Amino acid sequence: MQGLFFDGTLKLRHDLPVPERTSGDALIKVLMTGICQTDIEITKGYMGFRGILGHEFVGLVQESDNPELRGRRVVGEINCGCGVCSRCLKGMSNHCTQRTVLGIAGKAGAFAEYLTLPDKNLHLVPDTVSNEEAVFVEPLAACFRILEQVTVHRDHTAAVLGDGRIGLLCAQVLKTIPCRVSLIGKHPEKLSLAEGMGILTRMVNAAAGSLFDLVVDCTGSPSGLPLALELVKPRGTIVIKSTTASHQPIDINPVVINEICVLGSRCGPFAPAVRALQEKTVSVAPLISGIFPFSNALEAFRTASQKGTIKVLVTIDF
Repeated sequence: MQGLFFDGTLKLRHDLPVPERTSGDALIKVLMTGICQTDIEITKGYMGFRGILGHEFVGLVQESDNPELRGRRVVGEINCGCGVCSRCLKGMSNHCTQRTVLGIAGKAGAFAEYLTLPDKNLHLVPDTVSNEEAVFVEPLAACFRILEQVTVHRDHTAAVLGDGRIGLLCAQVLKTIPCRVSLIGKHPEKLSLAEGMGILTRMVNAAAGSLFDLVVDCTGSPSGLPLALELVKPRGTIVIKSTTASHQPIDINPVVINEICVLGSRCGPFAPAVRALQEKTVSVAPLISGIFPFSNALEAFRTASQKGTIKVLVTIDF
């Protein structure tokens, strides 16, 4: 099997074993994958992962104990809990201490011909949703997680920090409430995409003095949280969507003084993400910077790491 393997160096390999399906799992032929900021951070040392990268995918089920899944296009939730611990039994398998995470922790990922996931993790892709759109389900679900964690009203003001792939998705999700959302970033060309979606935008250097009920950090930078603390109202909420391989000291005194609620936010519900793509309430086509064949996957990663790039997709074309 061919796959994109990271062992301190990112390389294409042609000698990888096809993953073996166990009872309750599905063997999935990968059709298309997306390069996430997390993938890029892993190549810088984040999580210490070694193996096949990739967790944003759409694929075709080849083998499954569930006949309703066989031959169907699917996307999949990436966390695989043990199923028997107290957290799993309470519906918190995303926080199982023994969990594996597709292409991130202990489980071979989606930049390969095949992958396996539990049947229960899979969601059918409607015929009206293209492969290019379906690849966005996992990151879009992570954005919908915010609405599970925070009660947002239409009279609330919200700021999304970071005009990259997750920032542009989060801003669209918040707009569906709809609340008064602004996307704050550094790149006029990316902010113009949000403006075309009816989202207010501001450059970072013009955001000083504004205060928001909710601030979502999608910067992918250690500087994101300090900026969020400057922009959130007293008793407001900050949601952190960023994970980075680097760190910097942060003054948390404003959290205490202003009674700020700070929430980490990770994976989210797939059903509303699939529905948003099906109903076209979230637009992802403008976010695609390029689509590469798998033979050029290394070039795809280099492109995804460049400034100005939003989302790069890879077709598994063999």
